[in-house]
Amino acid sequence: MLNSDYWSEKFALSLFPLLNLRHMRIAMGKWCTLFFFLIAPVLAVAQTKAETTGKGETSVTLPDDSVIHINLKPIDILPDKKDMSPRQLRQYTLLEYKVKKVYPIAKVAAIKLKEYNRVYASFKTARERKDYVKSVEKELFKEYEGELRTMKVSEGRILIKLLDRETGNSSYEIIKEFKGGLSAFFWQSVAKLFGHDLKAQYDPVLEDRLIEYIVCEIDLGLI
Repeated sequence: MLNSDYWSEKFALSLFPLLNLRHMRIAMGKWCTLFFFLIAPVLAVAQTKAETTGKGETSVTLPDDSVIHINLKPIDILPDKKDMSPRQLRQYTLLEYKVKKVYPIAKVAAIKLKEYNRVYASFKTARERKDYVKSVEKELFKEYEGELRTMKVSEGRILIKLLDRETGNSSYEIIKEFKGGLSAFFWQSVAKLFGHDLKAQYDPVLEDRLIEYIVCEIDLGLI
């Protein structure tokens, strides 16, 4: 026969769920609230048909589910100078100085090249095009001769890369288009003597990523 202590213990254990009921209700309330905020947007979209708002947001309704597609603006992730060693900081600061010096030239060159292409294409004879190219050469030398003559080899190399970035064409391709293949070959040979490559293409992901960081900082007005 079971004694009274046994039944007292069973009774006490049976009270634990009731004693914790209030805490369970609070926890369930929190989870229900969180679940509501997570599921409410999906439920709202499920009631609409597939459409584009014009603000980069698209909702697509499927038979048993809904998918939200949002086009986000790109986020520029720039290097933090605080994480650089003294040597890395000196190198980056020097590169920053060089890019700031030649980037404006590349931007102006892209604008001028677009205009030159438009005028160049309007001429009907080779003679007219040749005379126009000569006049353009004189104009450019008059405007930029001083800067180009004092430009260092490393700065010239950066300018060649940025010209490709801004125009979508390498310096070699630009010369070939306006002056012909022979002239492009000649200037490529000259450039090679000074360590340049007029065929060099801009690589913002790997080789030229630091230049791209600096260009982004310039465009954002951070430097």
